[in-house]
Amino acid sequence: MAPKKRKPEQIERELAAEREGLTAAVADLREATNVGRKLKAKLPVAAAGALGVGFVLAGGIGATVRLLFRRGRE
Repeated sequence: MAPKKRKPEQIERELAAEREGLTAAVADLREATNVGRKLKAKLPVAAAGALGVGFVLAGGIGATVRLLFRRGRE
């Protein structure tokens, strides 16, 4: 089977579409990198928040209160 013949105008349109796609991909990549930098700057705060939420969800407050009150009665 012979290769499909394309006109120069069609090739130019395809190249323009590819350029636009690449431009959008680069912009998305740059934005994702900026988000990573912002998170890295706030990592200690995010880690402390995650630790606190994990503690509460694991029932740490109730267990701590029970531990403190039990020792007080003994």
